[in-house]
Amino acid sequence: MLKIAYHPIYCHPLPEGHRFPMLKYELLPEQLIHEGTCTSNNFFEPIKMIDEVPILAVHDPEYFYDLLNLTLDQRAARKIGFPLSEVLIEREITIADGTIKASKFALKHGIAMNIAGGTHHAYTNRGEAFCMLNDQAIGARHLQKKGFVKQILIVDLDVHQGNGTAQIFQNDTSVFTFSMHGKHNYPFKKEQSDLDIELDNNIGDVEYMTILQKTLPNLINQIQPDFIYYLCGVDVIATDKLGKLGLSVAGCKARDQYVLETCKNNNIPVMCSMGGGYSPDIKTIVEAHANTFRSAQDIFF
Repeated sequence: MLKIAYHPIYCHPLPEGHRFPMLKYELLPEQLIHEGTCTSNNFFEPIKMIDEVPILAVHDPEYFYDLLNLTLDQRAARKIGFPLSEVLIEREITIADGTIKASKFALKHGIAMNIAGGTHHAYTNRGEAFCMLNDQAIGARHLQKKGFVKQILIVDLDVHQGNGTAQIFQNDTSVFTFSMHGKHNYPFKKEQSDLDIELDNNIGDVEYMTILQKTLPNLINQIQPDFIYYLCGVDVIATDKLGKLGLSVAGCKARDQYVLETCKNNNIPVMCSMGGGYSPDIKTIVEAHANTFRSAQDIFF
């Protein structure tokens, strides 16, 4: 069964006019259940972790406790882009727990997903761009420390480079970071992933898929991962306000199908975090994200 992490805390209230589409976290599970892609049994509710060890295996204690105690300095807080609050930090910890638990479900079922997550701009010692705790990095390190897996591949296909993830694992050969992103998108000062593929503005479905299809199988053959984390942001589509690529919604779905089929065909468990999506019409965002879940059901179950 496809297991999906979801908690009502994911849909966090923001000031009116805020550009982050928080409503998608409420609408997406409703849509999946309404159309019959999922039932309530597919969803599990993560918690605010009491055990801080998985977080501190990735993030500096001083930074984490500044978040927890709301003592982060104003400049650092502004870079995050959300008004900091106790509930917001609880949300971030809950998302990380969802990714950890989904990772374990993926080991059992071949795939599992988190309605939220993909917080790849969170560094060891700082957050930025709506990201505070790097959920996939936390999940990856937890699986390794528990002895479940050794070699991990992170496939980050969000339109923005996974700069925080690249920094966290920059000296760690046991986690290979692959980021395929817009060349002219944020972050404008990029980190160095193990493999970065920078894409020109307005790249379309065919060219995008050609690059991905040439790259992913070779990476799997080279790295021989025991586990894959897939960050499947839908901000690659042409209508996205914060992206500069030119994929259609159908092209974004084809991307997800290809990645998930590749994982399935190679018998590699995969955990998916949703990442970004900022199209003006919330329906477009929800439809593009829902396609990822539909593909997971079709391919794995």
